[in-house]
Amino acid sequence: MSRPLTDQERRKQISVRGLAGAENVAELKRNFNRHLHFTLVKDRNVATPRDYYQALAHTVRDHLVGRWLRTQQYYYEKDPKKIAGGWQVEEADDWLRFGNPWEKARPEYAIPVHFYGRVEHGPGGAKWLDTQVVLALPYDTPVPGYRNNTVNTMRLWSARAPNDFNLKDFNVGGYIQAVLDRNLAENISRVLYPNDNFFEGKELRLKQEYFVVAATLHDIVRRFKSAKFGSRDPVRTAFDTFPDKVAIQLNDTHPSLAIPELMRILMDEEHLGWDKAWDVTVRTCAYTNHTVLPEALERWPLHLLESLLPRHLQIIYEINQRFLDRVYAMFPGDHERLRRMSLVEEGAVKRINMAHLCIVGAHAVNGVARIHSEILKNSVFKDFYELEPHKFQNKTNGITPRRWLLLCNPGLADVIAQRIGEDFIADLDQLQQLRRFVDDDGFIRDVAKVKQENKLKFAAFLEKESGVRVNPESLFDIQVKRIHEYKRQLLNCLHVITLYNRIKKEPNKQFVPRTVMIGGKAAPGYHMAKMIIKLVTSIGDVVNHDPAVGDRLKVLFLENYRVSLAEKVIPAADLSEQISTAGTEASGTGNMKFMLNGALTIGTMDGANVEMAEEAGEENLFIFGMRVEDVEKLDREGYRARDFYERLPELRQAIDQLSSGFFSPRQPDLFRDIVNMLMNHDRFKVFADYEAYVKCQEKVSALYKNSREWTRMVIRNVAASGKFSSDRTIAQYAREIWGAEPTRHRIPAPDEPRE
Repeated sequence: MSRPLTDQERRKQISVRGLAGAENVAELKRNFNRHLHFTLVKDRNVATPRDYYQALAHTVRDHLVGRWLRTQQYYYEKDPKKIAGGWQVEEADDWLRFGNPWEKARPEYAIPVHFYGRVEHGPGGAKWLDTQVVLALPYDTPVPGYRNNTVNTMRLWSARAPNDFNLKDFNVGGYIQAVLDRNLAENISRVLYPNDNFFEGKELRLKQEYFVVAATLHDIVRRFKSAKFGSRDPVRTAFDTFPDKVAIQLNDTHPSLAIPELMRILMDEEHLGWDKAWDVTVRTCAYTNHTVLPEALERWPLHLLESLLPRHLQIIYEINQRFLDRVYAMFPGDHERLRRMSLVEEGAVKRINMAHLCIVGAHAVNGVARIHSEILKNSVFKDFYELEPHKFQNKTNGITPRRWLLLCNPGLADVIAQRIGEDFIADLDQLQQLRRFVDDDGFIRDVAKVKQENKLKFAAFLEKESGVRVNPESLFDIQVKRIHEYKRQLLNCLHVITLYNRIKKEPNKQFVPRTVMIGGKAAPGYHMAKMIIKLVTSIGDVVNHDPAVGDRLKVLFLENYRVSLAEKVIPAADLSEQISTAGTEASGTGNMKFMLNGALTIGTMDGANVEMAEEAGEENLFIFGMRVEDVEKLDREGYRARDFYERLPELRQAIDQLSSGFFSPRQPDLFRDIVNMLMNHDRFKVFADYEAYVKCQEKVSALYKNSREWTRMVIRNVAASGKFSSDRTIAQYAREIWGAEPTRHRIPAPDEPRE
């Protein structure tokens, strides 16, 4: 009889068996040693951990290459549809310093991308002349599917100056200017998210967006025309079938220039007429909206587009004129409607509304949660919905259970697999079977044990990485997401201050120990977001060093929040904070990750929280605060923060502490801007939800004292999280937008005969 597997062996078994699919371990070891010696020119005496990582990465990539090539051959042969697809201080992350063993450079497919210049119109059509050229060099990364031998390609682009770039300057001694010009060209792919508070940052951002769009679209057209795998010679010359073979999903407005760029390629390079080019473009493109915040919907200054992309501006003007003619025909005399729907916004600075461009140039428009999609139809894009209601859809976001359960939380995955088998890995709806175990003492005990182990591991990680010691028995209360006013980290801060004041007021009272962790990054030019980070760290400095508080309350800011940190913190969370003002969060995906990993949610009825509450039952989430209709009513009546400040003593005390410098004694007015915003121009109405939030947090503490009931609620949430698999989301996009039927077909491996 074989011995039972240890917990560690079980976790290793499910994670490796499910994700890696290593058929021949001995062969992998031989390849590892070969790469260590011959690729990296190292032996075990001198190899560093990075060398071992690189050797292993090369070994795994070798394992993928045959499947990668076979996948591309299969796509050409079977012809399925292509799918394109303290203070915060910023420091450069030179992530390519040691190279990237996963990627393969493809210099033979470099593409020239043009900027600036002028446009001439003649008998042969429009010509874009005297441009500055930057080369786009493709780098391919293999993306393996789950146990199906499919390996897709993620193609990234790097900006390079052409080889003849200012060679004349070099020849006459103008070395410095030539180098500066080269650096300007290559900055396009050097800096992610440039600070666009200034003109130079705006111009670089627009250059980045067009650079990626232009390179990708030229690559798509090349692949379409070369219908034979490996061929670089054009085969197709007609574009009638282009939308049947290609789907372009505009992921927010950042790639919106794909619409005028595809029109330019089809008309100026492929010589299609306007009507034909427009039909192809609309049937190819679809638009996903990710935000309802006006400031996040891109509006590019007209003069910037005119300088940088003069031909594209001409095409946008023509799109706008033809569109407004159609609107006027349907709503004659409604000039206000024309103004609202125009792609060109009038004002002191004329701008192009890129969201309007996306809607007009796409055959489908979707939000990313049901409530978000309804808001788009009923308010944000109401005029467009009335014109073309058939375009509008919903596609609720999802997360991949392979990364966000198997890989990051193998303990929980193993406990689940012991009860219901492993089919849930590829069919997350199978988690519904866990409802049978909600009263099973053994399962309750196992789920609670895994959570405690994850908390212990994360506590050890925090102590090792930052020297901070936390109580793993405390409630881990976690809010990790982008720092933004609408996500209301400030509401969380006010609750922490309230808890602190209550402990100070009644030091002998029993309080449920709580460790509050807030993490995320602020945009480089977003002053208020950076102030919020400073506030969190300042509150922590006071609370964490107050001996009267002890282990009952700790406040941490998790710096440099990223996927690898999320994979550690999410499995350790007890409470997930999803507290945006109702009607502002499009969907959220962190909320789904926490739910799947056994954290309970405290949140507003916003984004995907609404559907999470439907799936699990609202009684299994801690829902509080205003609904969308309440927010709208408050907007109509007028939100007066001072009314809440004067009515709620604990809120008033917290705000007065911020105003007086209690949390910043060396700079008493440090948080003046935060207080002024909260009191006088808070669009996200923090004070209006404060009272309900604090009361809801009291319910959280009360339930946490009852470990069994807490864990039963956790099980109900995990069992209800199947809807939020990205497998379901992508299948819906495929069927309802891209016109492609998803398949579980397994491509033969390279050593297997073809079908």
